[in-house]
Amino acid sequence: MSLDPETLSQLGQHMATTVPQAAALGFQFISAGDGRGCLTVPWREELVGDPDTGVIAGGVVTSLLDHTCGLAITSGTGGRMFGTATLDLRIDYMRAAAPRSGVTCEAHCYKLTRSIAFVRAEAWDVDRADPIATAQAAFILNRPPEAAVAEAPSKP
Repeated sequence: MSLDPETLSQLGQHMATTVPQAAALGFQFISAGDGRGCLTVPWREELVGDPDTGVIAGGVVTSLLDHTCGLAITSGTGGRMFGTATLDLRIDYMRAAAPRSGVTCEAHCYKLTRSIAFVRAEAWDVDRADPIATAQAAFILNRPPEAAVAEAPSKP
């Protein structure tokens, strides 16, 4: 099953604005499709970790990476919404974001099994070629039993 771009966009908007943590942090939907998702968080003073630097806190970047990975999984499963849990989330922070700068993240769900989704993501502020952080993650998929059976590879 594959969703049309408009429906997938509505799902992305929903994920960015109604999930309590995403809504509180002010995540905004950018795009989704082909196993990819992109979200951004505009700079706000209350998201700053150290007032002397004006830089968005690392926890906000972590949440953005994790949430964007979830959007990529939704995109990769054709828009099916079901529970996921983060099994492993490795984040490599390369530098602090620029002061008073928002952060954008794109994630790619590059492999789906019946029960696991594998995702890579990167976050940047001004220049995508100079990322703030990258992530490599695995998520367990809590599919309804009939969906897992319907998508299971057939045995020879």
